[in-house]
Amino acid sequence: MTIQQFKQTAIEKLTTSPSPALDADVLLQWILQKDKTFILFNRDLELTEEQEAKLAEAIANRKTGLPIAYITGHKEFFGLDFNVTPDVLIPKPDTEILVENSSNWIIDEYTRQPRIFNICDMCTGSGCVGISLMKFLSESDGTISKEHLPGFTMCDISSAALAVAKENADRLLSKAQRQKFNFVQTNLFDNLGHAKVGIYDIIVSNPPYVPASETTELLKDGRSEPRLALDGDVTLEGKPSGTDDGLALIRNLIPQAYRFLIPGGMLILETGEYNAEETERIMKENGFKNTKLYYDLEGQLRNVSGIK
Repeated sequence: MTIQQFKQTAIEKLTTSPSPALDADVLLQWILQKDKTFILFNRDLELTEEQEAKLAEAIANRKTGLPIAYITGHKEFFGLDFNVTPDVLIPKPDTEILVENSSNWIIDEYTRQPRIFNICDMCTGSGCVGISLMKFLSESDGTISKEHLPGFTMCDISSAALAVAKENADRLLSKAQRQKFNFVQTNLFDNLGHAKVGIYDIIVSNPPYVPASETTELLKDGRSEPRLALDGDVTLEGKPSGTDDGLALIRNLIPQAYRFLIPGGMLILETGEYNAEETERIMKENGFKNTKLYYDLEGQLRNVSGIK
């Protein structure tokens, strides 16, 4: 079977996929370890029996609804190649604006007062937000000097997710950058001590924020993303909250984050377009000032921030 024949067969089989041609290309790049240009200009290349077998297995998995990222074990985010497993949420393009908005605030503050920033990435998952922040801040035109590399506390309730985040940090960061990272398994801020005074300049978080009923519907298609990383309607004990607005966890996160921020520090969250405004109200209710809503590239409300 040639590359072109595989693509035609894959497109015919992946009838439930919204992007069968793209799926075929990504799987070919993964199996052949070649870029899309190579795939395009070598359509008559014969695949080996081993390659055909692996691709057939991948197509079968994709037909069940399993995302391409879980099949290949990789997902690009903010220009970086992250390892992903079914233990973590697949990094989404919409989350890149969380990195952008966070870095903009940090750069403005650093320009005003150069110092070592202490950053917390709560509900870190694959580590994509914190790791991308470090790479951008320290490698983009020397924004942050080597002497002022920020410190990162990467937090998640899932030990399996933290293992993925650590692996990504080891792969993607320099030794000097990696030494600035600390990984903590914790239920929100439980294992970070009892802050009498704030310790973080900025807390960034892409927490579970999908309503329980919508989470159930999303997971029916076989995508296999962890419910723990999606369902925002759970108590701190991990039980259903009985609400269906995706904000039960965020209602606990916001007041805790306030205690752990320095005066003038910022909390910035990813939310859904359906609960961003209510998130902003909860921030104000818990003492945050200068709250702000941010839109994603599709014009949907996606981030909410506030200043202590």
